[in-house]
Amino acid sequence: MRRLSLLLLFPAVLFAQEKNTTVTPKQQGKYDTNKFSQMYDLMATPNMFRTASGAPGPAYYQQQADYKIDIELDDKNSKLSGSETITYSNNSPDSLEYLWIQLDQNQAKANTQSTLAEGEKINQVLPLEGFSSKYLKKDLERGFNIEHVKDPKGNPMSYTINETMMRINLDKPLKPGEKISFSVKWWYNINNYRKEGGRSGYELFEKDGNKLYVIAQFYPRMAVYNDVEGWQNMQFWGSGEFALPFGNFDVNITVPADHVIDATGELINRSEVFTAEQVKRYEQAQKSFDKPVVIVTQAEAEVAEKGFSEKKKTWKFSAKNVRDFGIASSRKFIYDAMAVKLGGKIVMAESVYPKEANPLWGETSTMTVAHTLKSYSSHTFDYPYPKAVSVSAEDQGMEYPMICWNFGRPDENGVTSKEVKNGMIGVVIHEVGHTFFPMIVNSDERQWTWMDEGLNSFLEYLAEQELDPKFPSRRGPAKNIVPYMSGDQKFLEPIMSNSETIHQFGNNAYGKPATGLNILREVVMGRELFDYAFKTYANRWKFKHPTPEDFFRTMEDASAVDLDWFWRGWFYSTDFVDIGIKEVKQYYVSETATTDIKDVKVRKGRFGYEKGPFVYLVAGDNTEVNDSNKKPLKVEDFKALSDYINQTFTAEEKASLRSPKYFYEVEFNKPGGMIMPILVEITYEDGTKDNYQYPAQIWRKNNDTAKKVYATEKAIKSIQIDPKLMTADIDTGNNSWPKTEQKSKFD
Repeated sequence: MRRLSLLLLFPAVLFAQEKNTTVTPKQQGKYDTNKFSQMYDLMATPNMFRTASGAPGPAYYQQQADYKIDIELDDKNSKLSGSETITYSNNSPDSLEYLWIQLDQNQAKANTQSTLAEGEKINQVLPLEGFSSKYLKKDLERGFNIEHVKDPKGNPMSYTINETMMRINLDKPLKPGEKISFSVKWWYNINNYRKEGGRSGYELFEKDGNKLYVIAQFYPRMAVYNDVEGWQNMQFWGSGEFALPFGNFDVNITVPADHVIDATGELINRSEVFTAEQVKRYEQAQKSFDKPVVIVTQAEAEVAEKGFSEKKKTWKFSAKNVRDFGIASSRKFIYDAMAVKLGGKIVMAESVYPKEANPLWGETSTMTVAHTLKSYSSHTFDYPYPKAVSVSAEDQGMEYPMICWNFGRPDENGVTSKEVKNGMIGVVIHEVGHTFFPMIVNSDERQWTWMDEGLNSFLEYLAEQELDPKFPSRRGPAKNIVPYMSGDQKFLEPIMSNSETIHQFGNNAYGKPATGLNILREVVMGRELFDYAFKTYANRWKFKHPTPEDFFRTMEDASAVDLDWFWRGWFYSTDFVDIGIKEVKQYYVSETATTDIKDVKVRKGRFGYEKGPFVYLVAGDNTEVNDSNKKPLKVEDFKALSDYINQTFTAEEKASLRSPKYFYEVEFNKPGGMIMPILVEITYEDGTKDNYQYPAQIWRKNNDTAKKVYATEKAIKSIQIDPKLMTADIDTGNNSWPKTEQKSKFD
């Protein structure tokens, strides 16, 4: 049977306290007594659909929605008209009495619930155009105009529109395993997104009168039905994005004949819409792996943008197993592409942009797309789609399967600042990366923004640093989230909050989860365990609909690291990290004992008091401990350490013994409520350093303080907590011993 106090089997050493230094914490955080409890109280109960391991269960299902769409772009009137046939497959075990369709364009209608729900105030100074638009002009006609909903025989179907949702009332329930087809015809006026806002619309170039269209949420789209909440028919209020089922798309897009289009899916009539020379250039791009090939040149685009053709062309795209569809169209487009080899297949990295975006876009965009595909694939799974497209759309940053809109252009003289270039590279990486999350790992954006934005921002950080270790990444480094986490608690919400209830959307849904994942990878789990678990999650849930619990459980299941304390603190609370050095006591070994030792006592163990002889270790100002399980030591109980060594060890054994001369007892405290490992850097008087990392479990029995002892051969000059700022500690003023003066904001 094991003894509980093995150390006291040997002659004891009594320490003399040399110095006592105390750091007083400035802030007192929030505490509870349940930091390490398992999250049974917060997570959904595992079942046959979603298992306790975080993997899809044997009864997991998901619906499928296939679309055949014909649309026409009226460039003169900025109007889009379309008709679609949706084939919906009920793979659930439930009979469905009705179907829910998303009408996201309706969010832009006048006096919708989303606009009425926003608070307002008077700004005493307004730009004239802003004042005119807000108070003088009539509301623009926006939103879907549904002309009909019909069954396959052409008979009208009953439907009800509620703001951004449309319920199709079925004559009879759609049983498990059955399919239903129906058609919808609609039109809407396209918004000028630079004036009206919005995730899509057109950009007007006033100098030449052309428009650059980025078209999304342009068709009535099926809502998700799943095992978690049935129909995801939450209204589109503006912030929470989209939850969509997978399906196959065949889309015909009719535009002016001088427009160039790129869109989700593969272009299946390339020879009909491009010149023979442009087709030849594209074929060259399919074999170019080191740099882009320009397919539609700037000279060709400049000719086209002057023509305003009255003729039309129809572009035909086909996309398999995607959850959405996006389109970019303009006569101003330059088009380039290059090939990327991923997992034995060729993927095309592409960009379309106006001449106003050059030279930045021609030099940078497609190369950045290619880098993003390689980086994200290495951390998740090989990119499965045939292409990825970056579209230059100023004041935009939005993603759809295989295509995204990105801001960042040179000034009128073609000069690009470092800030603009880095911003453009960052947004291209971010938006292309969204094809992985949530376009493939298809989380519910309407409910949990962090599951796509946060995970994607984390991978963006990795991709940026792989591109350039000096890249000024905004989100990911722990120190960057400190201003947010140390802010006013009235304006902070847990990450696990609905998208529409968040005050600081970027920090909460992007920055904090990205930082948390980076801390898990660099501090808590280590790269090897984290990367394996993260890749496991991505592969388990690609082309499926994961929940937060599926992510949390998979990360633990694949790593054998208990992370409930981390999810509870970082995702379900607004606790902040603040770990400090409360007290440092310095000791030395005393060779003699001249009096009985009343204050330092030997604890009574399971088999009685430990027996001597003991080496005399003088204690300075230790206070007496009134403990019936301890007894005082007498002078005769002690023995010189050197005598013990000489009598106990051979010469050979003595040569291998350590010879610590200095002993430090360091007490750490935790003014912040968030549990975190303790990272310690010790600097010795000779300038050398040692680093220690203590796991978060060091706080498991005492949420306030933790102690560690350092026995060293060299005197310690200083002790520093988290010297590389890897834990998002909001107050570094208590991180040092001896305490260092902190520069004020004024300084």
